[in-house]
Amino acid sequence: MITYVFLAIIIVFSVYCLNDRQAMYKYLFHPYSIHHNKEHYRFLTHAFIHGDFLHLAFNALALYSFGPALEDYFFPQLFGEKLGKVYFILLFTGGIYAASATEYYRNKNNPDYSSLGASGAISSIIFCYIMVSPLSRISLFFFPMQGWIAGVLLLVVSYYLIQRKKTGSYSDTISHESHYWGALFGVAFILLLKPAMLKHFISQVAGVFN
Repeated sequence: MITYVFLAIIIVFSVYCLNDRQAMYKYLFHPYSIHHNKEHYRFLTHAFIHGDFLHLAFNALALYSFGPALEDYFFPQLFGEKLGKVYFILLFTGGIYAASATEYYRNKNNPDYSSLGASGAISSIIFCYIMVSPLSRISLFFFPMQGWIAGVLLLVVSYYLIQRKKTGSYSDTISHESHYWGALFGVAFILLLKPAMLKHFISQVAGVFN
């Protein structure tokens, strides 16, 4: 299963880099090095390393929770077995780039900015899952709720924190832009491939209120 291959790479590479800080600095997302030193591999490699074991555990659990359902159930139904695998890989890798694009352009001349982690790609997986199965139960901060509700809350909170960080009224080490743009990529990805999923999503959510 592709999900488990991604998981294995993420876990092994993260543990390796946690024990070798030089390797971590070499492979993390550093827009300045990408732009000035042409180290374009950082766009991809940064998603497979994490800053600590808690960060790693959270992202690994999220990928394990949503990845197999998309890869083995929903995508084969929507696209067929082989094409579904290809699209799943494109969803994950595309989410990495989509989640990093805005930070790259904003910080390509800032030598002090860097980030790492698979959060953007996993946001793409989660939100694609929400689009195809909006009524599935998802635990958000340990509170179970329907997927579409969790999705709306996550987008609103991410956008709010992005704006607060821009004004300087809030600061943390989390890349909320990665979550936000990764999530939007997951939505756009499935709608571009299967426009009928929009009608499916709306009808599913509308049925809750009938």
